[in-house]
Amino acid sequence: MQMDYIIDAKNKKLGRLASEIAILLQEKNSPDFEKKNAGTAKIVVKNIGQITISGKKAEQKTYYRHTGYIGHLKERKYQETFSRNPGWVLRHAVRGMLPKNSLKDKRLNRLIIE
Repeated sequence: MQMDYIIDAKNKKLGRLASEIAILLQEKNSPDFEKKNAGTAKIVVKNIGQITISGKKAEQKTYYRHTGYIGHLKERKYQETFSRNPGWVLRHAVRGMLPKNSLKDKRLNRLIIE
């Protein structure tokens, strides 16, 4: 049985929204939940540009990536990253809240950000 969820992200906190999405992607709210199943629920998130965060995270939160060369650690602040691509910020937060196993990518493919 496939479920479709539509979530309005307007004025919601990033972390709380990401944890709610992670639970729905795993289908932990379903009575026939099993850890080994990837699930079938699709989640559509709207108004992604109106997510809020608390405190000074906009200036202090930093995302890191490495180019592969020695000493090439790149960093970008939350504010800059969110202005470029707010969908990536939410997907990154949800990815960190899902279990680290082979089902992670299958579950993230069912997350649709509009």
